[in-house]
Amino acid sequence: MASVETLKVSSESRFKRWLLKGQIEEIEGPHEREGQHHEHPWWKVMCLTGVDYFSTLGYQPGIAFLAAGALSPIATLILVLLTLFGALPMYHRVAAASPHGDGSISMLEDLLSRWKGKLFVLCLLGFAATSFIITITLSAADATAHIIENPFVHDHLQFLNHRIVVTLVLISLLGAVFLKGFKEAVGIAVVIVIVYIALNLVVIGTGFAQIAQHPEVLGNWKSALLGSYNNPLAMIGAALFVFPKLALGLSGFETGVVVMPLVKGDKGDTYDNPVGRIRNTRKLLTYAALIMSVMLITSSIITTMLIPAEAYRPETATQEAGEANGRALAFLAHHLLGDIFGTIYDISTISILWFAGSSAMAGLLNIVPRYLPRYGMAPAWAKATRPLVLVFTLICFLVTMLFRADVDAQGGAYATGVLALMTSAAIAVTLSVKRKGSKLWLAFLVISLVFVYTTVINIIEQPEGLKIASFFILAIVIASFISRLWRTTELRVEDVQVDETAQRFIDEANRGTIRIVTNRCDCGDVAEYEAKEKEKREDNHIPQGEPILFFEVKPGDASEFAGVLKIKGEEVGNYRVLRTESPAVPNAIAAFLLYLRDKTGKLPHVYFGWSEGNPLAYLFKYIAFGEGDTAPVTHEVLRQAEDDPEQRPVVHVGG
Repeated sequence: MASVETLKVSSESRFKRWLLKGQIEEIEGPHEREGQHHEHPWWKVMCLTGVDYFSTLGYQPGIAFLAAGALSPIATLILVLLTLFGALPMYHRVAAASPHGDGSISMLEDLLSRWKGKLFVLCLLGFAATSFIITITLSAADATAHIIENPFVHDHLQFLNHRIVVTLVLISLLGAVFLKGFKEAVGIAVVIVIVYIALNLVVIGTGFAQIAQHPEVLGNWKSALLGSYNNPLAMIGAALFVFPKLALGLSGFETGVVVMPLVKGDKGDTYDNPVGRIRNTRKLLTYAALIMSVMLITSSIITTMLIPAEAYRPETATQEAGEANGRALAFLAHHLLGDIFGTIYDISTISILWFAGSSAMAGLLNIVPRYLPRYGMAPAWAKATRPLVLVFTLICFLVTMLFRADVDAQGGAYATGVLALMTSAAIAVTLSVKRKGSKLWLAFLVISLVFVYTTVINIIEQPEGLKIASFFILAIVIASFISRLWRTTELRVEDVQVDETAQRFIDEANRGTIRIVTNRCDCGDVAEYEAKEKEKREDNHIPQGEPILFFEVKPGDASEFAGVLKIKGEEVGNYRVLRTESPAVPNAIAAFLLYLRDKTGKLPHVYFGWSEGNPLAYLFKYIAFGEGDTAPVTHEVLRQAEDDPEQRPVVHVGG
C-alpha cells in the first residue's frame, strides 16, 4: 500500500514539474530581462506575425463584400491608406517607445496613477484578450470552413462535416503545440507564409488574367456602382461609412510590436538602447504592411468582380452558407485553377489559419505575465507557460461553442478588440509626440480621431463585439482582484537595500538582541521617540540598557504589488531611526525582519501596539492603502514566508 501511495505522489510531482517547467522569473517592472528569447532575423519574425496578419486574406475579401458589396475595392483602398499612412507610422513610434515587447499598453500605463492606472491597464488587457482569443477561434473556424467546403471532403469525408467539433480539434492541436514547446514556431511560420503568399499570387494573377479575357466583368462592376451611387463623392462617402467593418485587415500591428524580443538587433544593442532591434522591427512592420496592402487591394478586386453575389451568402437558420462565404479566394482557386490546385490552396490556407492562432497565443503568453504578476493580480502559476496555455485553450473552447464556430459572428468581436488597442496606441503616440514638442502631434491626432471613429462605428454596427470585450474585461478585473486578495499576505519585497548609516545601526544592534520598534512617524522629533521608547519598554519589559532601533514605513502606492525596500538610517537626538517607503507596511516590516535574520544569524524581535477599531475596516484599509492592523498581518506574512516557527522573527504586541 505504501508503494502505491509513493508512486502516486511521485507521479503527481512529475506532472507538477512538467506543468510548471519554464516558469518565468518575477518581472521587475514592465520589461523582461534580456536574453530570455532566441532572436531571429526580422523577416523570419515577420512570418511569425504574418501567420496572423496575412491569414486574414482567407476571410477578409468575403467580409468586405458582405459589408460593402460592389463598393468593396474602394472601401479596401481606404483601409490600405489608413494602414500605410496611419497605422504604420504610428506603430513605428510604438516600436521605439516599447522595444521589449510591452506593446502600446505600456505607453499608457503611466497616464493614470495608482489604482486608476491599474484599472485602465486591466481594461486594455481585456481588449487585448478579446483580440487574441478571437484571433484563435475565428481563424480556426475559418480553417474549418475551408476543410468542410473542399470538394474532396464534401464527397468522401463527410464525417468532417461537423463545424464545431473540427474547430475544437484544431484549437486543441494548437494548444498541444504550446504544451510541447514553441522553439520551432518561427521556422514553421516561415514555410507556411512563403507557400501561402506564393499560392495567393498565383490565384490573384489568374484572376486578373480572367478579367482581361472577359472585360465585361469590369463593365458589370462599374454598372453596379453607378446604379447605386450617382458620383464618385457618394461612393467615397459610402466607403468611409462601411470601411470600419473591414478593420480585420489591421490585425497584425499590435502583434508585431509584442513579439519584438524575438527580433535580432545589432551587436552593439543594449537593453536601454536597442537601436538595431527597433530599426529591424520597423522593417518588419513596413514590409508586412506593404505586402498586405497589395494583397488586400488585388484580392478585393478579383473577388468582387469574379464571384457572384449569392456565393457570399452567410449561413442562416433556413439556408446554408454560400460557397464563397469566408473563403472567397479559395472559391476562385477551385473555379479558376481546378480542384487539385484548389485543394493545395485549401491545405495552405487551413495551415496558415490554424497557425495564425500561434501568433495570438504567443501574444497572450507574453502580455499576461508581463503585467498581472507585477500587479499581484495573477496566481504564482501564471508565470509558467503551460498552465496559461490550458486556461486560454479552455476559454477558446467556450468562445467557439458560444459562437458556434461561425466566422461572420465573430468578426465584430475581433474587430472591436483590434480597434480598441489601435485606438489606445494612437492616443498614446499623440500624447508622446506632443510632450516632445513636435508639431507632428496634430497629424497623429487626426489618425487618432480616425481610429476613434472606426471603433465607434464598429461598435454601433456590431455591438456583440463590445459585449464579449466587456465580458473579458469583467473576467480579468474580477480574477485579478481575487488573486490580489489571495496574494496580499505574500512577502512582496524583491530586495532589501540599506544605506551606510542604516548598516552601521544594524551592526551596532547586532552586539546583543536586535530589537525593532515600529513607529508611525508623526512629528519625528526627540519627544516623539522618547515617549514611544518609554511606552514600549514598559509594555514589553525591555531592559533599559538594551538598545532599540525605530523602524518607520511610509505607505507608498498601494496599487503596486512588489518592489525594492530601500532603507535609510537617520539619527534624531540619541535615537536611531530606520525609514523606508513601501506599498504595504506589514509586508515591508516582515521582509526587513527576515533580512535581519539572514544577515545577522539572529532572530530579531519586533514590537507593536494594539490597533483599536473595526477589524473589517482595517482589512479594507490594508488592501486599498497598504496599512491597517499591522501586527497580526505582519505575523501572518512571516508565517507564510517561513514554515519553521523556530526560524521566524519574534513578534511582540503590547499596550
